[in-house]
Amino acid sequence: MRHRTTPRYRSRTSRKVVVLAAVAALSAGLLAGCAEDTDEPGGSSGGGGGGKGKTTISIGVFGNFGLQEAGLYKEYENQHPDIKIVQSSIERNENYYPQLLTHLGSGSGLADIQAVEVNNIAEVTATQADKLVDLTSVQGVKQSNFLDWKWKQGTAKSGTTVALGTDVGPQGICYRRDLFKKAGLPTDREAVGKLWAGDWRKYLEAGKRYRAKAPEGTAFVDGAGGVMAAITGSSAHRYYDSDGKVIYKTNPAIKEAWDISAEFASAGLTAKLQQFQPSWNSAFANGKFATVSCPAWMLGYIKDKGGEAAEGKWDVAAAPKPSNWGGSFLVVPKAGKGKHPEEAAKLAAWLTAPEQQARFFEKQGSFPSSTAAYELPVVKDAKHPYFNNAPIGKIFAKAAEDAPVQILGPKDLVIATNLADVGMLQVDQKGKSSAAGWKAATKAIDNALDL
Repeated sequence: MRHRTTPRYRSRTSRKVVVLAAVAALSAGLLAGCAEDTDEPGGSSGGGGGGKGKTTISIGVFGNFGLQEAGLYKEYENQHPDIKIVQSSIERNENYYPQLLTHLGSGSGLADIQAVEVNNIAEVTATQADKLVDLTSVQGVKQSNFLDWKWKQGTAKSGTTVALGTDVGPQGICYRRDLFKKAGLPTDREAVGKLWAGDWRKYLEAGKRYRAKAPEGTAFVDGAGGVMAAITGSSAHRYYDSDGKVIYKTNPAIKEAWDISAEFASAGLTAKLQQFQPSWNSAFANGKFATVSCPAWMLGYIKDKGGEAAEGKWDVAAAPKPSNWGGSFLVVPKAGKGKHPEEAAKLAAWLTAPEQQARFFEKQGSFPSSTAAYELPVVKDAKHPYFNNAPIGKIFAKAAEDAPVQILGPKDLVIATNLADVGMLQVDQKGKSSAAGWKAATKAIDNALDL
C-alpha cells in the first residue's frame, strides 16, 4: 500500500537537531504543568486547556516532535473526554535537555510527560531513574511490542523501565540512480545493496568504482563525517563499555570506523560537506554527491532539500550493516506538576502503542520502535514516491530488527560530535592526516569530559 500523501518527515539527529518546521521556543523553560481545570476564573491550565472539569496532562517536547501534528492528542482526547492534552516545545534539544535535567534535579517545572532524545537516554536512566515512573506494568505496555534494543535503552540498571520508545532511526543508503547509471554502476536497489552487503569496506570499494567514471563535479558521498556516523551506528560497542568506562580510544570498532571514513576523504570520494550546513542542503538539489547514509527520518529531509529538481532520481538500498541513528522516548516524571502520574503513564503507553506508532509513521515519517507495528499495512506496505517508490517499510523494518543492542553512555553526543566536527572534518575539508585529525578530536573530547 502506498501512502496516499507523502508523509512529512521530522529530522532529529544524533549529532544535531534539525527542525523542518520552526516551533516557538518557550521563554519560561520546560514547563507546562498539569492541573485540574476548575470553574473559577483563571482556573484553566495554560496552553489553551480551556476544558472545565477536565484533567489536563502536559507534554514537554523538543523541536517539531510530531505527536501533536499526527493528530494523536486529539484522538486520545476524543476517546477520553475527561482529558485535555497541552504540549510545550523548545526548538532545539541542546536547549531543552539541560533544562530537563535541572527540573528533574529540583523536582519542579516538569511537564507530566517529557520527551528524551536517544543520545540523552543513557544519562537519564543512569542518574534520573528514581525521579521517573516505572512504566513496566502500566496498562497497555508490552515489552514484546518493542524492539529488544529499544526496550533496553529505556531500562535502568535496577530493571525498571522508565522510558518508552516513540521511534527509531534505522539506516539505509540513499543513492542517486541517475549518477550511478552515468558511472556504470547498477541502479536497481537490490543490485546496489549487493555491492556493499555485509562490509563497510565494500562501500568504500564501490566508491572507488564510482570515482573511475564519476560524472563531472560529483563525489560518491557527501562527507566523511556522515560515513563515520553510519559505521559507528552499526556496532554494539562504541564509546563506553558495559561498566560505564570511556573506551572509544581503544575500541577496534571505532578505530575501524575512523580509518574507513578517513580513507573516503583521502581517496577523494567525498564532496567535503558538513551535514546540516547550507552547502550540504543545496547539494541535494544540485546532485553533488551520489550516496548518503540515511536513517528513515532523513528521507523527508532529502525530499525537502532536493525538491522537484531531484524528484525520482533518488532511491534507497540496504546499508552494508544494520545500524541506527536517532530516535526518542517518553518518560513520566514523578514530580509532574499536575500530580496525575497514573493518567500521564496511561497516555504515554497509548502514544507508544503499535497502532499509534504506525500512525505516527504514516503522518510524520517517524519509524516505529514497535516491532508489532511492522506488520500493520501502513508500515509493512509503505512506499515512498519521491524515492522511486522504494519499499521503505520493509527496508527500514529489517534494518531496525537487525540493528545491534548498543551500549549507550552519558556523553555519547559529546564524543560523536567531536570525532566528526573537530577531527574528521579536518581530515576531510582541510587535508589533515588521519593521525592529526584523531589527535585533535581526542584532545577536544578529553577536555570536554575532563579526562
